[in-house]
Amino acid sequence: MPITTPYNDETTAMQVVEGLDLSGRRIIVTGGGSGIGVETARALASAGADVTIAVRTPAEIGLPSAHLDLSDPASVDAFVASWEGSLHALVNNAGVMACPETRTPQGWELQFATNHLGHFALATGLYEALRAAEGARVVSVSSSGHLRSPVVFDDIHFERRPYEPWEAYGQAKTANVLFAVEATRRWADDGIFVNALMPGAIRTPLQRHLDEEELEEMRQRIDSTSDLNWKTPEQGAATSVLCAVSPLLEGVGGRYFEDGNEAGPNQPGTRRGYAPYPLDPDAAARLWDVSLQTLAGAGRQAASAT
Repeated sequence: MPITTPYNDETTAMQVVEGLDLSGRRIIVTGGGSGIGVETARALASAGADVTIAVRTPAEIGLPSAHLDLSDPASVDAFVASWEGSLHALVNNAGVMACPETRTPQGWELQFATNHLGHFALATGLYEALRAAEGARVVSVSSSGHLRSPVVFDDIHFERRPYEPWEAYGQAKTANVLFAVEATRRWADDGIFVNALMPGAIRTPLQRHLDEEELEEMRQRIDSTSDLNWKTPEQGAATSVLCAVSPLLEGVGGRYFEDGNEAGPNQPGTRRGYAPYPLDPDAAARLWDVSLQTLAGAGRQAASAT
């Protein structure tokens, strides 16, 4: 049976942590300096958690921050090497959306490199810290954008097919869900559970690569869709916080949530629910292996241990 909670699309992150005591819990939020990331970090810290925001540029929000560029394997490795002690939750929130065709120095398509490979390297690099917490969670912030594309294993980095920014975004968001499936399969026995989620439609700096025409098209599409409403950043952070710390999800992993509840299969003509491919265990296992091989090819060997 799908997991249901008292929460919905109007719930805020602060409401999810109401009454919780997170004292002693150490949590990392990537991209925690703006958008739903900052609201995620603030809510967790308000309940007593020791929150570190991992960002490319320093953020003045009153919480400890550390440099992290997810598109750069060396930056990820440096962040991992600097972390000491256990880690109770890792919120993989940072991302880039529908940007012009851009490649990393390794030749990787930027959205896949940032949204998936960087977070994969971060989570696998912090595996021992997560295991030491004896009951850790990893949160993989996906999107209804995953409905646009599965992971195209034959040409992940658009080397032979024409680049299309929304297909690239969709593929990366599918990868976020597949990671949750395979990481839970591998790590559940160590007390580490991973879930993915759709935060909702929120106006944030994530949309900085869209021109005015694209933004207006997005606004009209959401405004005319009865199954999807605009959220505030505080509401958009609620499901991330739920997956990170709520007792209602104790021992739960490998699932896809939206609006504070486990989602069901997508129905044609809607932007809700999940497509068949992001929860496919075979695709999840294949993506894990491809990710290890890709990172190893860039000189990063640490992830192969897990």
